Amino acid sequence: MSEVLTKEKAATVTPDDIIAFLKDNPNFINDHPEAAALLLPPKKRPKKGEVADFQSYMIERLKEDKEKVMSTTKELVETSRANMTNQQRVHTAVLRMLEAARFDDFIQAITMDLASLLDVDIAVFLVEADGNNIPHISTSGIRVIPEGTVDKWMGSKPVLLQDNIAGIEPIYGGGATLVKSQILLRIDIASNTPPAILAFGSRDADMFQEGQATDQILFMAGVVERCFRRWLELPA
Repeated sequence: MSEVLTKEKAATVTPDDIIAFLKDNPNFINDHPEAAALLLPPKKRPKKGEVADFQSYMIERLKEDKEKVMSTTKELVETSRANMTNQQRVHTAVLRMLEAARFDDFIQAITMDLASLLDVDIAVFLVEADGNNIPHISTSGIRVIPEGTVDKWMGSKPVLLQDNIAGIEPIYGGGATLVKSQILLRIDIASNTPPAILAFGSRDADMFQEGQATDQILFMAGVVERCFRRWLELPA
């Protein structure tokens, strides 16, 4: 009697009822894996109104997952290579600064040599000053900016990365038209010196972007600060 009733009851269940049930219970197959063995998927991709070929879908899904994994792996490898290249560039730049035999050589290193070593188009060192006199510093290769400019541009940030910009003339002078992205590094030489900025500009609008890792470039900024203090015989 129960078997007859079960068959009669089952006869009233429509495909729409099953689909509606599965939509309401998406974990049904996961919770009842034995049910999967009862299904006989077709061997080809179904047209509209046909039964789905679960096996084909699973294979396609595996292919898609594989492609995603390969794409992610490729991105990780490329990112790792880029990070390694940047690290090598920063290390080379640091060694160049440490090799300077005179203060003028050090200034040349940060205003000229770093641009080529870091693969950027222009490097500029800027120091705040009242008028044209820079406390503790008297050499060419350094641009003067008005007091308060560093905080105006950077706030409390130690580093600022910007893409798709128009170069700032007070920073890059005649080279401003070339700059499409930049990184600004705040340089605090000593407690009794004005704030400064080490700026790098690139014609590549996407070279510097917010969110990029900055640990290596901040390390270099720390080296610049210490080299200045050593050359100028200033306390930290």
